[in-house]
Amino acid sequence: MKIVECVPNISEGQRPEIYDAVAQAAAAVSGVELLDVDPGRETNRTVITFVGKPEAVLEGAFQLVVKARELIDMRTHHGAHGRMGAVDVCPFVPVSGVTMDDCVELAKRLGERVGEELSLPVFLYEFAATRPERRSLAEIRKGEYEALREKLEDPDFAPDFGPCEFIPSFGAMVIGARKFLVAYNVNLNVTDKRWANRVAFDVREKGRMVPGPDGKKVQQPGTLEAVRGVGWYIPEYGCAQVSMNLVDLDVTPVHVAFDACDESARSRGLRVTGSELVGLIPRQAILDAGRHYLQRMGRSSGVPQADVVRAAAKTLGLSDVSPFDPKEKIIEEFLAPERPLASMTLQDFADETSRDSAAPGGGSVAALAGALGAALAAMVANLPHPKQAFEGVRSELEDVAVRAQEIKQELLDAIDADTWSFQALMEAGKVAGPAREAAVREATLGAARVPLAVAEACPEVVELCARARESGMKASASDAGVGAGMARAAALGAAMNVRINLQEMADDPEAGEMLRRVDEALRRTRTRAGEVEAEVWSSLGGEVSDL
Repeated sequence: MKIVECVPNISEGQRPEIYDAVAQAAAAVSGVELLDVDPGRETNRTVITFVGKPEAVLEGAFQLVVKARELIDMRTHHGAHGRMGAVDVCPFVPVSGVTMDDCVELAKRLGERVGEELSLPVFLYEFAATRPERRSLAEIRKGEYEALREKLEDPDFAPDFGPCEFIPSFGAMVIGARKFLVAYNVNLNVTDKRWANRVAFDVREKGRMVPGPDGKKVQQPGTLEAVRGVGWYIPEYGCAQVSMNLVDLDVTPVHVAFDACDESARSRGLRVTGSELVGLIPRQAILDAGRHYLQRMGRSSGVPQADVVRAAAKTLGLSDVSPFDPKEKIIEEFLAPERPLASMTLQDFADETSRDSAAPGGGSVAALAGALGAALAAMVANLPHPKQAFEGVRSELEDVAVRAQEIKQELLDAIDADTWSFQALMEAGKVAGPAREAAVREATLGAARVPLAVAEACPEVVELCARARESGMKASASDAGVGAGMARAAALGAAMNVRINLQEMADDPEAGEMLRRVDEALRRTRTRAGEVEAEVWSSLGGEVSDL
């Protein structure tokens, strides 16, 4: 799933009728999910957070700027927070299935559109910056709105998009791409915020002021980079917290921040009792934490994602002060549609498949077969993990299990996606007029993309089964063979679904390429699966010629 977060900051935090209307302009775009509207009265600024697929988020951001331009007048704006425009800053943040380069492209496209269609000056910052000195938002915003007229008279300060002129009612805006920021609090077994501050000063990048050699105070950095932090006391929780902003999870992940706070607290005779996520977090950050703690326990991290999330939540104490619900705190879970087929019991799924309706059909069944093949690869890799005799191959087995779990989940998701794509094709057939042909073509290609993805996952499933068998227990050889056979069946079933969808589109260049790819995936899967099945069959005393 491709998910982008957008976090515009607008220069209005005192009038709900204004900041709510601006937020709703983004939320009204199909595919945009509004997560938070956080106004500040003293700062006279509101931070709006929404997420969705890239194109939807891009359109939502543009509509937000249109509404802010209409409702906010910078000539009368005053507040405690720095600002230079009605929409002061608008960053795009990669969450899932997108790269930073993708977000840079979104920033540039929004900047170009705002500059051309709204005639507003736009500057690009952070990863989207066109000059080194413009990476810093603070550097661009220096002097704020009040200095903007004079600064725009300098050719060196020309905006990246839009006119190089002062727009009194709006000012200028800064658009960019940055990494995901996580607001994260660690709970202590004390009520005095001074103790929490000491721990915060130990771990945050800025550190604390200490006496220098000449008696003057100097800055002593903390132990963690890309971390901002302070201590405070929360009466309703009855505890002090180390409140942190983790501004780069690649530098300091959640579990590293938690462990550093725990170590600092222990050195001061304190105890960490748990932690709290404020807002949402990408799934990968929680999975990284769970796998870190599972490995520290000597357990395999190649277990189902739900088990990994549970390990992270338990170890981090995420339910210490309020319940932790993955569906409310993990972005991908929050946005995920219901999966009625994948959530069924096996009995119900088989019954539903057998009824006189076209879906679920062969595509969904092929996806399930592939998921079961990946599940068997993970099982064969996990079974020997705790055994001393397999210590030398434990890393290899864990790599197989982790990857097999990832593919298993992707294929389980495809069970419902295949049915949804079929339903979309049926709806496209109802479109009237000139748009019908294009709608049917796109829906037909869409109906083929899901089984194509299933087929292209199958060669790797077979290879994972082979690796698990080679490094795992001999007693599990049959399970690896069954897994390879399920992947072979899945690839053939998925390929059939691609072909039946595209059988009348062979002359379409995109359809032709999809047919070539599915044929290649099927060939690779059948060849390797045949080898694995033959090896397993032979090891069990069977004659290969009987296969």
